[in-house]
Amino acid sequence: MAASIPPQQLLMLKEFVKMCKANVDILHLPEMSFYKQYLESLGASIPPPKPTTEDKPKETEDPPKAEPPKEEEVEEEEEDVESDVELSSEGVIEDNDEDMPEYGDETLEVTDEMIDSANDKRSEAMDAAAEGRHEDAIDRFTEAIKLNPTSALMYAKRASVFLKMKKPKKAIHDCTKAVELNSDSAQGYKWRGKAYRMLGMWEEAFHDLTLACKLDYDDDANELLHEVTPNAKKIMEHKRKYERIREEREQKKRKERIKKAREEYERQKEEQSANSGSEGGFAGFPGAFPGSGGGPPGMPDLAQLLQDPELLQAFQDPEVAQAFQDVAMNPANINKYQNNPRMQAVINKMATKFGSGGEGGSGPGAGGFPPGFPGAGTV
Repeated sequence: MAASIPPQQLLMLKEFVKMCKANVDILHLPEMSFYKQYLESLGASIPPPKPTTEDKPKETEDPPKAEPPKEEEVEEEEEDVESDVELSSEGVIEDNDEDMPEYGDETLEVTDEMIDSANDKRSEAMDAAAEGRHEDAIDRFTEAIKLNPTSALMYAKRASVFLKMKKPKKAIHDCTKAVELNSDSAQGYKWRGKAYRMLGMWEEAFHDLTLACKLDYDDDANELLHEVTPNAKKIMEHKRKYERIREEREQKKRKERIKKAREEYERQKEEQSANSGSEGGFAGFPGAFPGSGGGPPGMPDLAQLLQDPELLQAFQDPEVAQAFQDVAMNPANINKYQNNPRMQAVINKMATKFGSGGEGGSGPGAGGFPPGFPGAGTV
């Protein structure tokens, strides 16, 4: 035996059918695709949509051509923002050496004798560096690292020699290992900061040299820090400026999307009102026809509801729109969405806006819907 249909749902269905008879183009709206497919599965023949007066000018006029200049304007603005930082490049070098020095085996079990031998190699390396024999110094430091592979200081010292050889990339390689082994390695941050400065990486140099001075103040590191600060500050301020501009553009785009959605809603409402008299409505919500007396008593006015930018944006979400269509067709289905956070957020917003409305000023109905809305009172 077929289940009985509640009178309120029958009334909503009659109003919806009336609206479809007055304007069959409603069935071609994207929101109604599920219903159109259902009708076609039953063998129904849906008439093709009628051309609207708004569509005709688009065939003769060519408005899209007006859009590219706007994109070019945005691109030009972004280029202006990117190019408005003037930095000093004094002392900056180019380093194309990608052959990085080897690391030691950290799994090696290091004995006291090995540590003593590593310290001897380090002394030899420092003597060689002082005499300008940089290649020999690198070889002795490499031997020391192999004997004591977990010594952050050995890597930092080898990095200092690479800097004397104008090999900042190799120095960064060694210093990064040094600070991995010891996050408080002031020497590691100092020499890496100097290497970044040689490559013109001002912001990175600023951060490393600042940390080096905090960990273990050094006149040489402090002098380097003062040297890189002007360029680093310019870059950081530039990034903050660009981020502000980006946020402003995103906010503007968001407002434009809301404005277009509201305009589209108003266009649909006016179009339906013109075709069906007082039976205008909002696509996707059968039985909810703003401006008509066809809805059940206490039904919220969707025209007023969708003036709220947050709700208007929410209804652009396909998941939310589909869920409300489902509930509008069968209010009992509200139970399926009680644990859906997106639906609950919209329902709570609607309940806040219309909870005191409706007949007798009652609060939100069952399922969280405002009184009179499909699903209110359904358990």
